[in-house]
Amino acid sequence: MNIGFIGIGNVGGKLAGSILRNGFDLTVFDLDPGAVGALAEKGAAIGAFERAMPVLRAMGRRILHTGALGSASILKVVTNYLATANLAALCEAMVTAKMCGMNLNTVYEAIRISSGNSFVHETESQVILNGSRDINFTMDLVAKDAGLFQALAERAGVPLEISPLLLAIVRDGRERYGAREWSPNLVRRLEEKCGVDIRAPGFPAQMVDDEPEAPGYEVKPAGVHGRG
Repeated sequence: MNIGFIGIGNVGGKLAGSILRNGFDLTVFDLDPGAVGALAEKGAAIGAFERAMPVLRAMGRRILHTGALGSASILKVVTNYLATANLAALCEAMVTAKMCGMNLNTVYEAIRISSGNSFVHETESQVILNGSRDINFTMDLVAKDAGLFQALAERAGVPLEISPLLLAIVRDGRERYGAREWSPNLVRRLEEKCGVDIRAPGFPAQMVDDEPEAPGYEVKPAGVHGRG
């Protein structure tokens, strides 16, 4: 059995040492090169980033080393919150445009080429306008993400204003349409209240990643030096 161990401080170092002494193949990584070196002298292989880079490049287009352990989880919660907020705003924008008599094909393109554009618009707006609402992400998941962000902010002592309202919106969508309904069907809340259907011709039922295969690359944040 080949075991990988990340984080070899006071506790992790003792546990990793026990694994090594008992004859298991062990690969270790820690931000402290001294801790890594001590176990390497006893026979452990050294892992985590450059060695894994070819695999990461095959899986993703843009690779970001986020920093300390746990930082990637925080960033995932933050970015998912922004995607959810963008979805809710797009639902309101599309229904409002429809109620104002706008052609929704034109509305989609106007947003796409303007300052209001986003990844969420270029993907989820299309399946909303198609009517399938199939983005392969469900109401229970979007409610979970919104709740995680609210909890994160509360632990950090941040008095949020938008997040509690957004959380109420997505929870209402989950209660109305079911936990396993596609999350873009948040728009149904407004469609039903306004008595409109915002489907439009020419949009796909599902999004397909048609970008050509290309190796990923590491993104270097401005002003950040090294990977600590």
